[in-house]
Amino acid sequence: MATRPRSLLVIIPAFNEEAALPGTLESLTAALRARQLPADVVVIDDGSVDRTADVARAAGAVTLQLPFNLGIGGALRTGFRYAVAHGYDRAVQFDADGQHDPTEVAALVAALDDGTNLVIGSRFADSSSTYAVGGVRRRAMRVLGTTVRLLSGRVFTDTSSGFRAFDRTALELFARTYPVDYMESVEALLMACMSGLQVSEIPVRMHSRQDGLPTTRRLRLAYHYLRLIFVMLATASRRPRPQEARP
Repeated sequence: MATRPRSLLVIIPAFNEEAALPGTLESLTAALRARQLPADVVVIDDGSVDRTADVARAAGAVTLQLPFNLGIGGALRTGFRYAVAHGYDRAVQFDADGQHDPTEVAALVAALDDGTNLVIGSRFADSSSTYAVGGVRRRAMRVLGTTVRLLSGRVFTDTSSGFRAFDRTALELFARTYPVDYMESVEALLMACMSGLQVSEIPVRMHSRQDGLPTTRRLRLAYHYLRLIFVMLATASRRPRPQEARP
């Protein structure tokens, strides 16, 4: 007798993504259907002032509307809490702007089968990747990667990727506590490592933004990188590392 597929939820945080979201949901649905991967989709409308919630509902997605903009961390925590409350044991974080390749969702989910709690879709794990990042941003990302390595003892090629898969253990952790500030993905990665979760990376393809505008500019981005490094150092100094299991 065939085993029943584990329940899967795709979590899409969205802020003013009326233009890009319909195409993103259409391509995601087609990719899941083509790979016979049963999944539900929840869109977290993070206080948008456009028709983001309307187009999400029109596409058939469960839509949760936040009363005001909490930022991506707050939107994701809402998604994690929804996943836990409704009994999902796997979830995938997926961008609303069309940058994530929906054909890669199955690979992220399959990587959880190896006992991994958190799987990161890395833009840079494959040496042949053509994903373009500006010089300033790339240098800042290297600094973050080095900081994570020094604090966690783990090497990751893409600490800020927002294309991730979570098992039930990771969902429960992040439903209770998930960073809410910008660049939360790096802080969450460090949190997962220091909580003893198994974390892995797989190479994935990324596309250019399909429509709309990115929400952060250069000076603001530099501020967030500096703030994040300070927060990670402060957090690591307070948080005890997980103890080795006794025989």
